[in-house]
Amino acid sequence: MSEDLLAAGIDGGASRTRAVLVTAEGTIAGYGTAGPSNYGNVGEDAAAENLREAVASARREAGTGPVASMFLGMAGVVSPADRETVHRMAARHRLAPPEAITVDHDIRIALAGGLEGREGIVLIAGTGSSTYGRRSDGRNHRTGWGFLLDDRGSGYFLGLQAMIAAVMEADGRGAPTELAAAVRARFGFSDIDEIFRIVYRDRIPVAEIASLAPCVTDAAERGDSAAVAICDAGAAELARMAETVATRIGFGASGFPLTMTGGLVDRPGYYRDRIASAIRRSIPLAAIVPPSLPPVIGAALLALEAAGVPRTPALLTRLREQTRLLRMDQTQQERPRETEDRTP
Repeated sequence: MSEDLLAAGIDGGASRTRAVLVTAEGTIAGYGTAGPSNYGNVGEDAAAENLREAVASARREAGTGPVASMFLGMAGVVSPADRETVHRMAARHRLAPPEAITVDHDIRIALAGGLEGREGIVLIAGTGSSTYGRRSDGRNHRTGWGFLLDDRGSGYFLGLQAMIAAVMEADGRGAPTELAAAVRARFGFSDIDEIFRIVYRDRIPVAEIASLAPCVTDAAERGDSAAVAICDAGAAELARMAETVATRIGFGASGFPLTMTGGLVDRPGYYRDRIASAIRRSIPLAAIVPPSLPPVIGAALLALEAAGVPRTPALLTRLREQTRLLRMDQTQQERPRETEDRTP
């Protein structure tokens, strides 16, 4: 693969799609974003169009050069049928030659970026939760089954447990907790009976329930017993996920790196500390390390690997340098939009 040929990494999420084009030497030639591409949420047509837009934006920055390899890490992709659907979406807009397109779940690119392609485990704790581990010999295992079946320890989990604590307090089945006031304030009601309508008739979105997570962690840090119990339970569930993955892929007797990413763990804080402590208790051999590269760059690494480009120290150093510049540019570009989003 020569310098003028490009590999494309795609991070297709439930809120945004990111695309990056890199050369064989690790130069980021183009970067683009668009709306969500989880086709389970927005439909196949809208998801395909957002994929096209993100790649087109990156191509405008990169200029010329064919895409020799593309790796798409997509939220909501679990089954072979899911992979085929996303492959069809990418092929529809001729984003790369069909034989050069690879599709997998977004947890895999989080691991590839976080550990720069090394074997280990990634734990994702944001609105939802999941865990993925991969060995150098290809053995791999994941957890994560969505909010109805799983998402233990996630922002959704914390928020839902806060709502449960509020109704348990109202019933007299639970201890008094400041979470009851937080739930009433967040959803704008004073009579606890209103929560029945909000949950069952209005069918409050998952993200809104997850928005209660900071209330839970803040209350726990202040010593609220219900909030402490919720955080401890969530941390234990996340540690259990990581321990299960480690066991399934044979990390039992050897040390390995584990990285964490997602809104609940990206910055130091009470809940992140609880999670790390729970992991250290259940998997003493796990070395918790910060993620090195973002998932979209992880996808680019996997695309380069599929194109036969070796993962050399020079390539990784170049990608780290380029990613720091990319993050700086993104911060400068997104700050006005973030300020606008906070305006009532």
